[in-house]
Amino acid sequence: MHLFINGLAASAGGGLTYIRNVIPHLAAVPDLQVTVALAPSLREEFRGFTKVKFVEMEVPAARRFWYEQSTLPGIIQRCRADVLLSAGNFALRRSPVPQILLSRNSIYTSSDFYRDLLARREYRMWLDTRLRGALAKRSIDWATVTVAPSEPFAAELRRWTHAGVQGQASERAKNRVAKIPEDKIRVIHHGFDRDEFIRDSTPLSAELENKLKAAESSLKLLFVSHYNYYRNFETLFRALPLLRDRCGRPVKLVLTCKLAAGENPGAYRTEAAAGLVRELGVSDMLIELGSVPYSQLHQLYRRADIYVTPAYTETFAHPLVEAMASGLPVVASDLPVHREMCGDAAHYFPRFSAEALAERVAEVASSADLRKQLSTRGAERAATFSWKKHVEELLVLAHSLVGPETVAPGTEVSGGEPA
Repeated sequence: MHLFINGLAASAGGGLTYIRNVIPHLAAVPDLQVTVALAPSLREEFRGFTKVKFVEMEVPAARRFWYEQSTLPGIIQRCRADVLLSAGNFALRRSPVPQILLSRNSIYTSSDFYRDLLARREYRMWLDTRLRGALAKRSIDWATVTVAPSEPFAAELRRWTHAGVQGQASERAKNRVAKIPEDKIRVIHHGFDRDEFIRDSTPLSAELENKLKAAESSLKLLFVSHYNYYRNFETLFRALPLLRDRCGRPVKLVLTCKLAAGENPGAYRTEAAAGLVRELGVSDMLIELGSVPYSQLHQLYRRADIYVTPAYTETFAHPLVEAMASGLPVVASDLPVHREMCGDAAHYFPRFSAEALAERVAEVASSADLRKQLSTRGAERAATFSWKKHVEELLVLAHSLVGPETVAPGTEVSGGEPA
């Protein structure tokens, strides 16, 4: 079988994590050809995978959707791929082969996110997200099968697409979508490979080391995310002065971002968050590391005391699995996705309650037995996620779409230059 992966949207966050983790496993599968379309800036990361062919495309983000629709079908046909894996939330409208769509962006379905944007007067982002959401919803129709990384998000996608159909006046449209099989949206959990995650022993930079050493005597809370609105940083910041009063030692919040303009990917503005930090008087409680290489993240988890996440919407939450695998007790917002990922290995709080967040953190910080219990449960829970298993399930699905007599020709790609 020949699998074509559209990875052009993998620039940061979950998309990049996904591509980084699945390519090594796909490269190890016998009798499988893999071609990946991705940005030239990422090619160096995969230099050692000679079995995988890469089509490098430099496409501005604003033009990516239309470029994919007009250019990729021809490339897929010319390389004679059997199945397309669209890894960036949007499907090809006219894919020449069966198409598996990976849907992993919950902001399109999140009413909390749209309310948040309006409260921030981010009207342009609100409109842009609405338009992208409409394309994401249509993409589920265009794809042969859509794969969600968790059961709660799959259920949300089903409600979202069903509500869209029920709201249409056209009976023809309702009947057309009603004929879609129930398994049109399926669940394949994302994975995690602990040995690979901790493999790189390259020391942290001197700058990062100095920042972490300054917090060695403090209770260190870790939150791994670039700054965005849906991770709900503000609720976490509002919990800090409460924690300062309740904990018997200094508290430091370690962030893998900086609250400064131009320091984070995307169009999220940090000015209001930075202003809130100053207003609360908790600037001294923050350690802003900025972006940390993924291969070195395990060193941050190892040196933290508690992992916290106040996110109000998620699809899978890789950092939670990474934290559990690293032995960190977890305090997480009470989302169905977080409960599916962590089970009884975390303490939960209402997603917008700074008071409850502070209470849960203080409870964990004050009890060695509770920390040990959460750590043990977390390690067991993290071990259930596997990228190898994810790839195996994905390939079973791909084979089911093309049938048992799949031909996997070794034709060179034209129309794009394999690296």
